[in-house]
Amino acid sequence: FVLHHLLQAQALTLPQDISALKAFKSSIKQSSIPSWSCLASWDFSDDPCAVPHHTRFICGVSCSPDATRITQITLDPIGYSGQLTPLISQLTQLTTLDLSDNYFFGRIPSSISSLRNLQTLILTSNSFSGSIPDSVTALKSLETLDLSHNALSGKLPKSLNSLTSLKRLDLSYNKLTGFLSKLPLNLLELALKANSLSGYVSKSTFDGLTRLEVVELNDNSFSGTLGAWFFLLPSLQQVDLANNSFTHVEISKPAGGNSDLVAVNLGFNKIEGNLPANFADYPMLSSLSLRYNRLRGAIPLGYCCSNRLQQEKVFEAIIFGWEFLDRNTTDRVFRRRYRGYG
Repeated sequence: FVLHHLLQAQALTLPQDISALKAFKSSIKQSSIPSWSCLASWDFSDDPCAVPHHTRFICGVSCSPDATRITQITLDPIGYSGQLTPLISQLTQLTTLDLSDNYFFGRIPSSISSLRNLQTLILTSNSFSGSIPDSVTALKSLETLDLSHNALSGKLPKSLNSLTSLKRLDLSYNKLTGFLSKLPLNLLELALKANSLSGYVSKSTFDGLTRLEVVELNDNSFSGTLGAWFFLLPSLQQVDLANNSFTHVEISKPAGGNSDLVAVNLGFNKIEGNLPANFADYPMLSSLSLRYNRLRGAIPLGYCCSNRLQQEKVFEAIIFGWEFLDRNTTDRVFRRRYRGYG
């Protein structure tokens, strides 16, 4: 009788959370769970949130301060193989789900939309397939969404901009198609590289993104003109748009002569015309690649010297590619410091 009550007193975790953890573990192939791994320590003869943990639930799971709810699942990256159970939706206090660098496969369950407290969802470097469920846009607390390095296909989720807390979005290295939709306003980092996305990069997609610092859209099929508005995004620092099909780039001088832009890669596109002169007016820009395009004419002197201060402009790396540029001007501008590659 006393032992029974002691066991009851130690049973802290909500039953629905325990059943969800059991379903999560049972969805993973037993042969992919080494005896020394986090998952191997998930022995349900003990309560997941009971403390101290000596041999059971030693890692991979964290609990709320009152020891009643599961708040984090962070697996060790050792090659667990299995599917993500739809019953993950029962863990309604989950704030972090990190299954990175394993061998999870199949679809991401649409029931994930029930995890309304989720702030971090990292499923990178697995083998998830199918489309990204539109229901992911119900996760209003989400700050980091990383589904990169999987086999996801189809279009981007509708209403991505409804993820009002999202700061980091990485869907790189998948098989996604279609166009860019309007993006979340609080985004700091956007990485969609190495997919099959296409269409124009339009101002309406990026409207209001005053905090955006990093944009990686390289290795896709974006085309058309990249408008002057893009490089005037107020917090922009790093841009990689290489290996697309852009044909024109419009560059305005930075507002008030101020910009945080540090690195731009526009190589391997189809950009035509003269080399854009106004890049030289971006005071922090130290790395610029425009190689393997269809640029012609002379390299503006501004790439060597600042017109405003008549001082030497310092680039750590500047790569134009010489296929169609005027070599006479090139030699005169760059004979002291700079070299061209490509």
